[in-house]
Amino acid sequence: MGDAKTTGKRKLRFIGLILLLAAFAIVLFIAATLIVGYFTGSSWLSALFPTRIQEITVEEFAFDIGRARMFSNIGGSVAAVGTLGVQVLDGAGSETLREPFRMAQPTIAGAGDRCIVYDIGGTAVRVFSATQVISSIETDSAIVSASINQNGWFCVVTQGSIGLKGVVTVHDGTGTLVYRVTLATGFALSAMLSPDNKDLAILTLPDTGSRVMLYHGIDVSEDAPDQQFDFFDKLIIDIFFLPNGDVLAVSTDSLILIERAGDRHTLIDYSDKRLGGYICNDDYIALHLYDFGIGHRGRLITLLADGTILGEIALDREIVSMSSHGKTLAILKNDGVEFYDEFLEAYSVSADSSSSAGASRVLAIREDAALATSDNSAIIVKRGEEQ
Repeated sequence: MGDAKTTGKRKLRFIGLILLLAAFAIVLFIAATLIVGYFTGSSWLSALFPTRIQEITVEEFAFDIGRARMFSNIGGSVAAVGTLGVQVLDGAGSETLREPFRMAQPTIAGAGDRCIVYDIGGTAVRVFSATQVISSIETDSAIVSASINQNGWFCVVTQGSIGLKGVVTVHDGTGTLVYRVTLATGFALSAMLSPDNKDLAILTLPDTGSRVMLYHGIDVSEDAPDQQFDFFDKLIIDIFFLPNGDVLAVSTDSLILIERAGDRHTLIDYSDKRLGGYICNDDYIALHLYDFGIGHRGRLITLLADGTILGEIALDREIVSMSSHGKTLAILKNDGVEFYDEFLEAYSVSADSSSSAGASRVLAIREDAALATSDNSAIIVKRGEEQ
């Protein structure tokens, strides 16, 4: 009887010793895991504890509007155009609009809660909101470009008939033609309407250099501009209306401010760089500048319309595409999407952003999210907090 009690006590001690050793081993394993996780940035226990940096999350949107897809933000939804027509998906990925029609070279531009799509070299123009087509136009001659402002008024530039250098038509929010300019000299490249619908800017290519023409008060039909600015030694590639009515001209070697009062001056000269990309919004201007002959090395600069530099960072990788929404700047590099504020302070990123690697274009759709697109996919990438 005594031997049995002694044997039982020994078994209990043995079991207790095993449990103690097992608990000690678990503690050692947890400590080792935490230490490794601290240095490598990952651990199987990381899911049990709050992360120090909010990670990027991704989700995929499905578009089926043919080839040559392009995208635009439309009041928080995503508008897509392709060779087979237009499609709009809301923030949850649900379709809110589909308009089928064929285009060879589809292009899209958005402002506020409306977008305009057109067929370069064709005749099709559509203006739509997230839920309905507002205007459907077929032009008389081949389309060169089109634009739309925050109020839904839009401009269409066409080649015009034989002997003309271009025709610019201005349409109100219903699509009604309200103004027309016929150009006999200088090939028309683009046209922009001011935020208050009162001023028109037209960019043309004369025999030498570039020309920007301004029309004030677009309520009568006249082809002679109120102001004309010739840049004989510059190639201007784009123009934008600023909120105050001034015009920003983007050339291959500088940014030029054309004031409504008639003055003009250079905001920034980058003739020693190669222009890689640019953005102009109501809050700031962003410039991507490459160093000549040094691979993808260059600089990213943000500045105000008065020339004040907000931020500047050095780059050593290619920027494939960039876009902005509000004060957030979304940059697509070959290894994924990065987010910056207007001072070029970076937001946090994570391994999840690698899902956007290989994309060909980025579109900022909110201040905390961007769409990274390729020929076969469209992925929403959400940013984290500032680092």
